[in-house]
Amino acid sequence: MKALSVAFALALVLAGSPALADPPAGRPGAAAEVPTAAASEGVVNLNTATAEELERLPGVGPARAEAIVRLRTRVQRFGRVEDLVRVRGIGRATLRHMRPYLTLAGPTTLEARPSRRASLSAD
Repeated sequence: MKALSVAFALALVLAGSPALADPPAGRPGAAAEVPTAAASEGVVNLNTATAEELERLPGVGPARAEAIVRLRTRVQRFGRVEDLVRVRGIGRATLRHMRPYLTLAGPTTLEARPSRRASLSAD
């Protein structure tokens, strides 16, 4: 059974399966990588941003920004961008729209709330 699983995984990799060929999103340092479309607009550092800076993210208003700050205070530092799903109201879909604008290192450079069109084209 184990040999069959290894053979299947190897076949998927050799076939170019994106599920196994692409590195996992949760790997160390992955959150600091920024797609080029979002990089031109800027990013928000989850570990240093103020509530006002967090409100620049798509899907984040004053209440959700405060909830992110409270969670960050409780956990002391976000280790992964995916930790945001611990905030009430942030699920996978919301995180997917925010991800191009998120980082865990460096300065917050996102100046204005991205347009809805920009956040949808990042998918």
